Amino acid sequence: MTPPPERAELAAALREVRQRTGLSLTGLEERTPFSKSSWGRYLKGDTLPPRDAVRALCQLAGEPDARCLALWEIAEAASSGRAAHAPADAPSRAEPEREASAPPPPEGTNRNRTLRVAVSVAAVLAVLASVVAAIVLLTDDGTREESVRATASPGATVVPPPRCRGASCAGKDPFNMLCGVRPDTLTTYRTAAGARLELRHSSRCGTSWARMWATEIGDRIELVAPGPPRSAEVTDALDARAYVYTPMAETAPGTVVRACFHPAHGERKRECFEATVR
Repeated sequence: MTPPPERAELAAALREVRQRTGLSLTGLEERTPFSKSSWGRYLKGDTLPPRDAVRALCQLAGEPDARCLALWEIAEAASSGRAAHAPADAPSRAEPEREASAPPPPEGTNRNRTLRVAVSVAAVLAVLASVVAAIVLLTDDGTREESVRATASPGATVVPPPRCRGASCAGKDPFNMLCGVRPDTLTTYRTAAGARLELRHSSRCGTSWARMWATEIGDRIELVAPGPPRSAEVTDALDARAYVYTPMAETAPGTVVRACFHPAHGERKRECFEATVR
């Protein structure tokens, strides 16, 4: 049985985090209060995991839990029926302190908080659940392309189509545009101060971006790729506890993308790394 889109997206995020732990299901059982069979159901999307299980998995991976917890809130709301009673244009209640409708980030910046991004993704998935039978995406050249059908085999996960492709994604947020669904990690990097960085790529969107976490207020990451540089900065304690993403740049296989970390403390040197889009 195919899980609901909200739970499927949560399960996909948890599988990604689980890969970073390097643990088997048995290993998860040994290190958490949850059984091996329970973890199997959580990671496949068969069962909504307890909130504590989500937090425990992120803790084992040494990663921020903000995004996964926001996805869990939406999945839980959908399964309990709370989401069905909310107006279509109402803001998610997963994070009540979030602005109701933050504008898209301006070119070359990333003013949206990671938590807002996660809830935006989940909200889009909730809308898609009602039209999962067939979604038709109007592409930039005016042609219509059938992108998703609910004819998946049992156990398959329905992946929503991205909201942009190629040049139309440039400067936009990867999660708001659904390009952050199952991206490839081109390379990872750890700074001298302990911040962790990654270069990411979406073959569905033809774009790349950088992200960082375990950071300090004032840290900045800059993506150098075709087009103007894209950057994101840790502006407050909320950012420092979560992922911070740069806007996207259009890239294709063979493109070299480069990211530079600018630490908040001036005595530390800038650190750069790069990767080639596969």
